[in-house]
Amino acid sequence: MVEVKKKDRETSEALIRRFSRRVQQSGVLLSARSGRFFAKPKTKRQTRQSAQYRAKVKKEVDKLKKMGKFDEEALRRVKRKLES
Repeated sequence: MVEVKKKDRETSEALIRRFSRRVQQSGVLLSARSGRFFAKPKTKRQTRQSAQYRAKVKKEVDKLKKMGKFDEEALRRVKRKLES
């Protein structure tokens, strides 16, 4: 916790400037910002499942490309089919 006390004959602007400098140097803002978008790491099971899903989608897309039937709508259909 950063604490700043007003000195004799110190203006409020100088006090705010001194406070903000102390906050910057303490690293409080850096630690708060780093935890802002923290996401839990995936479990082994989740990682494996997502890799299997990507492999299935890639296999279907390659098959469609060989037949010449691949487009964006086909990709959506493949993903929808595999999710259900």
